[in-house]
Amino acid sequence: MPFFKKPGPPRWLIVGLGNPGRQYEYNRHNAGFLCLDVLSNERRVKVDRLKFRALTGFADIAGQRCLLMKPNTYMNESGLAVGECARFYRIPPERVLVISDDVSFNPGMLRIRRKGSAGGQKGLKSIIEHLGTEDFPRIKLGIGQKPHPDADIADWVLSNMGPEDLKSLRAACGDACRAIELIVRGEMEEAMGRYSH
Repeated sequence: MPFFKKPGPPRWLIVGLGNPGRQYEYNRHNAGFLCLDVLSNERRVKVDRLKFRALTGFADIAGQRCLLMKPNTYMNESGLAVGECARFYRIPPERVLVISDDVSFNPGMLRIRRKGSAGGQKGLKSIIEHLGTEDFPRIKLGIGQKPHPDADIADWVLSNMGPEDLKSLRAACGDACRAIELIVRGEMEEAMGRYSH
């Protein structure tokens, strides 16, 4: 009888931020979920196991066992799921990679950062609170700026993306997946230089 080695605990936690439910699926705020869907499809893994108040799945990326996560807590409480999982597996903040939307730049653009403030993004704010630090890497996906300065930011991020913006975002998600592999491999500078634009 063949001996199968039980896989060890995940070395990385890769989190896509968004809101659960079909009504939010193509919202601008769900860019992180969309990116995680692209990543899981590329890796041919399912992110469908409910654990840590999130949908989760495992993937091997750059030879590292990674836990992929879509928090089920709604955006503003994302840290509940992330903090619980990171504590359970003892994953340090520098190996918690978070993918979020960003209203500062256009769809199709992405920014990679080693650490930083929440910048008004409430999911990141919650994660900072629950991890107790800002020192975790993140990939920010552009979703476009508000159409008018007086427009309500909540209405804007919860609005659906049009076909062209969605196409641009999907292209950025492809770049993000390449960047994720480099980051997990320990090549953060390479990831930032090649894909942060």
